[in-house]
Amino acid sequence: MRTSLTAGAAAGTLLAAGLAAPALAVEDDVAEVSVLHGIPDTPVDVYVDGANTIDDFQPGDLAGPLELAPGTYEVALTATDAADDSDPVLGPVELTVEGGMSYTAVAHLDADGNATVTPFGNDLSETAAGEGRLTIRHTAAAPAVDVWADGNVLFENLANPDEATGDVPAATYEAAVSLTGETDPVLGPTDVEIQAGVNTIVYAWGSAEDGNLDLAVQTVDVHAAAPSEVQAGTYGYADQGGIPAIAVIGGALALAGAAGLGLRYARR
Repeated sequence: MRTSLTAGAAAGTLLAAGLAAPALAVEDDVAEVSVLHGIPDTPVDVYVDGANTIDDFQPGDLAGPLELAPGTYEVALTATDAADDSDPVLGPVELTVEGGMSYTAVAHLDADGNATVTPFGNDLSETAAGEGRLTIRHTAAAPAVDVWADGNVLFENLANPDEATGDVPAATYEAAVSLTGETDPVLGPTDVEIQAGVNTIVYAWGSAEDGNLDLAVQTVDVHAAAPSEVQAGTYGYADQGGIPAIAVIGGALALAGAAGLGLRYARR
């Protein structure tokens, strides 16, 4: 079955290799594309326009970003021992990318446990001085989740494949996450650091039924406003390592809301 996805405000493609690295500004004549493999127990090869582009791509790996010319690319995921892309396990998928944009495509399970591809656009717009951007993406075969802070639900019912994003002051936050309507956390509580000028993007992936839920983290530099006064300390790039993903978003949203900071969040 052939599927067509257009990469406009939220889109991407399966085309990159290596660890994801921060990306600041994207030139108008290229698109920056990363890919997350979020299908459990299914190593794959990634074919792009018939060529094996990522060999032996493992679940949980994040690849990219790769600079691509604007256009449409045909992507297929195959078994790792496949000779070509004639018998894919997923796809082929036609993905269109636009110049000056940053994308992440996620191969994952939908809410019913079926393999799919969801393309997301990464927000590179300017943050205020001293603020970072937080993005959470639910790409797991799991129920919706609530985000908690200080014993209160601050973000409700985020479902697959929705995302939420908001800008918050750079700081360390404490957070926890539960399934929607429940009180026992499935993640956290934990302390999480968010840094200025970085979009920390976290993904829940895997299957709740199969007991292999996991988290992945991507960081993308964004445009940050210059500070109005000199502030102590320095800001660096967010760690590429395993930050407890959903808790990142939850804690930041929670404490920002509690402090009356007018967190701006959008839900797709």
